[in-house]
Formats: sequence, C-alpha cells, structure tokens
Amino acid sequence: MFRWFTGMALLLVSITGYAQQQQCDILIRNGRIIDGTGNSWFYGDVAVKDGRILAVGKQLEGWAASRTIDAKGLVVAPGFIDVHGHVEGGIFNRPTADNYIYDGVTTIVTGNCGGSYDDLGLFFQRIDSLRPGINVASLYGHNTARRIVMGTANRKATPEEQQQMENLMEKAMKQGAVGLSTGLIYIPGTFANTEEVVGLAQKAAQYKGVYASHIRNEESKAADAVNEAIHIGKAANIPVEISHFKVSGRANWGKSVNILDLVKQARKEGWDVSIDQYPYTASSTNLGVRLPDWALAGGQDSVNARLHDPATRARIKKEMLEQLHSYKYKDYSYCVVAYYSADTSYNGKSITEINRLLGRKGKAKFEAETIMDMIEKGGAQMVYHGMNEDDVRYIMKYPFCMVGADAGVPTPGRGMPHPRAYGTNARILGKYVRDEQLIPLEEAIRRMSSLAAQKFQLKDRGLIREGMAADIVIFDEKTVNDKATFNEPHQYAVGFEYVLVNGQLELDKGKHTGVRSGQPLYGPAKM
Repeated sequence: MFRWFTGMALLLVSITGYAQQQQCDILIRNGRIIDGTGNSWFYGDVAVKDGRILAVGKQLEGWAASRTIDAKGLVVAPGFIDVHGHVEGGIFNRPTADNYIYDGVTTIVTGNCGGSYDDLGLFFQRIDSLRPGINVASLYGHNTARRIVMGTANRKATPEEQQQMENLMEKAMKQGAVGLSTGLIYIPGTFANTEEVVGLAQKAAQYKGVYASHIRNEESKAADAVNEAIHIGKAANIPVEISHFKVSGRANWGKSVNILDLVKQARKEGWDVSIDQYPYTASSTNLGVRLPDWALAGGQDSVNARLHDPATRARIKKEMLEQLHSYKYKDYSYCVVAYYSADTSYNGKSITEINRLLGRKGKAKFEAETIMDMIEKGGAQMVYHGMNEDDVRYIMKYPFCMVGADAGVPTPGRGMPHPRAYGTNARILGKYVRDEQLIPLEEAIRRMSSLAAQKFQLKDRGLIREGMAADIVIFDEKTVNDKATFNEPHQYAVGFEYVLVNGQLELDKGKHTGVRSGQPLYGPAKM
C-alpha cells in the first residue's frame, strides 16, 4: 500500500512538472518592459506563441521556447504604429518595408492626405496576398472619391455627385477602412467646400471611423484650417486626427501655441481631437503647391495651357510671388528637389541653385519662372525647409500628439527623399527623449503605440499584454538614433535589435530577416 501511494506521488510530481513546462515559440527574457500604457518600466519576460503574447511576467519560470532572446540592457516595447503613411505604391515594390522595420514600425495607417486606393477591397486583397513586412491599415481618401466622381473639376458637387461620393465612402468603410482622410490643399480636394467633407465624414462616422485631415492651410491661415477640421468633427460627430501638425513659413513661426490651443479647447469641450507629427523642420510634398489652386484644375494638359498663355502665366506668377512674400522669404532657396523625373541632376538642389544653373538672374521672379517650367514637365517631389525648431518641440510635448513619418517605402538610392522616411521614431527616441529629455521614454512609447491603436481602433495592438498580437520592438535606448540626413537620406536607423511582427522576427540582431509576416488590419465595420 505504501509503495502504491509512493508511486502515485512520484507520478503526480512528474505530471505536475510536465504541466508546468509550458511551450512557446519565442521567449524574451530579462528585458526592461515598457508596456505602452505610459506606466513605468519593469524588468520581465515575454512569451510569444502563434503570433500572440502568451504571458508577461517579472520572471517566467518553467517555459520552453524554440528561440530565447536575452534582452538584458534593452527596452522591450510594443511595435510602433505609424499613423500617417503613403505606402500604396512602394509597399508592392519593396514588400519587406525595410525603412519602417529598421525604425521599429510594425503597423502603418496609409491612405492619408485624401489619397487612397480607389477600391480598398482590392487593396486589402493585394496586401493579404503580398504578406508585407508590416501590418497595413488604410483610410479612404476624399480626393480619391472626388476624382472618381468629378475628375479635377473646380466647382461645387451636385447633389447627385455628393451622393455618389458618400456611397463610395460607405463602401470603403464596409471593405475595412479605418476612416476618412482629406488633403484639402491638393487637387481636387481643395475645390470642395466644408459641407461636402461633412457629408463623407458623417458616412464614416456611421461605421465608427475616424476623420484624419491634411488641413486646408498650414501657414498664415492655419487657425482657420484647424477650426474647419474641428467643425467637421462636431458636425459629423466623428473623432478627428489632424495630420502632421505644424506651422510653416517664417512669418508664422511661433504660432504653434495659438493653433494648439484650439485643439486643447476642443478636447476640454468633450470632442475627440488629436494630432500627429514628424520631428523635423522641413516638410515634403509636390512642387505644384507653389502655384495657386485654380491654376492646377483640369489635369496636366489644362495646367500647361494656362502656363503657355502669357496673360494667365503672368497672373500665376504674381500670385506665386505674393504667397512667397507673405511667408517673409526673399527667394525659393527653402524649396529643395527630392525627385525630378525630367532631369534627375536637379535632385538635392534648391530652386535658387537650379535657377542659377540655368543662367537666370538671382531674383524670385525668375525663380518662379523656373518653377513653372518644371511644372510643365510634370513637376517634382520637394522638400520645404519652412518650419521652426521651437514650434516642433512645443507641439511634441503635447500628450495627444502621435507619430507619423508621412512617408512611403522608398527605393534606396533613388532621389533625395525626406529623411523622415528612414528615421522618424529613432530621431524622437534619440534626440528628443534621450539627449534633450523633452519627454519621458515611457510617454514617447505610449504615443507610438497604445495612443495610436486606440485612435484608429486597432484593438489587439499597441500593448505588451497577454492576448495581444505579438508586435514587439526591442531596442537599445543608449544607441538608438536616426542616421538619415537631408544630404544623405538613404540610411537606416540604428539601435533596434529585434522587431517582431505577428510573432515573427522581421529584425534579428539588427539584421532584416526577409520574413514578411504583416497583414491587412481592418476597421470596425469590416471586423
């Protein structure tokens, strides 16, 4: 009898020991965990299995793993969510999305500034088949809908056209859009009145979407534009995200206080208004924004016809120079070419330098002619050095400011793109968190993860917590840095040692694995 009980006891001990030996795919040990909530870090371990976080604890004992990562001396954080991307073209050319992975980004929200895929159902199918290196969510673009229905016409939508655009918005939400985006400085969105946008925003709100806006003006009329975005949010009863929040033009430096106060007041009144930012004093967009809006209507042939008409060309130049002088600039030296397909030797040169190369006099009126000549040949992607560091720092301190690189997936060596495409998160963590101590590390991580997930309703992302998707970044806070510069932009960020997307190692010991474990992320209507 004694032997039987003894045997049973040994068997129970053996079974208990076996049960305690839990299995996972990846076990991250000894890391300094910053969980994405904004709470203080703690030392602990993270177990990952089947693409999910299985356990988080100060010391996970009795676990067996196919791969163990010793994260001693490193920060373990949720994968970063970039809320403002433009990857529609580049992700299919470079699906590994190296520039984002090396910068700690595991999820991107694309379809911003009013421009998205025409058919988001098809887009998500392509993403699902592609399996890129990052997860991809998408907004649906107002400019996209307006172009499909109205082309680039400079007029108010008819009731029938308005209904068609709203139908497209509804379809996109059902296909998985996370909301509506506008680009109200771009053709054809700039020709729309506020109520047109309200109609589409109401349709997005019906399906629990977000309204993300590249507002109508980021310069002398930025306050009016911010108020318009807030008004649209109130009228449609929809959360508002103001994209790449900034004030541009020397004459407007210092006004970030005024326009941010508008956001703060809206939040005090109970409206869900937040912002995002990239940490640079230069923006990047096309050369066409230097021309008055009316001059760009109707497509390239119409633009060229206006530029070939002497009287119209003179009017365009007059308005261009009035705009320039209102910014308190003497010339166009702040405008630098990122990529000009008609003559790639222009890449990296300012309009002033190009004007000089053409043998023209060094005055703004001649530089305006150079810009118009380049527009005739298809235009260019530009970098505009128009912001002030004090404004960048002031905006960054705002607790409801998320991070968005406003970038795509560049081809290494092609052109002179904005360095934000390579180093946005690393720059914040290195320059503004570690070196300047502008915001605490835990707060920066919250902005890059759970705040963004909450805003765009990515419900299983943004936290190091049991049951969440295993999007995880492991980095060295002492060495994390952006390397990309305006003169040498094609350089990956450093300091990120491991990046997991859906439980798979996209970055392993600082090297891209080539694994592509990203997937489409859908909005609440599709879910």
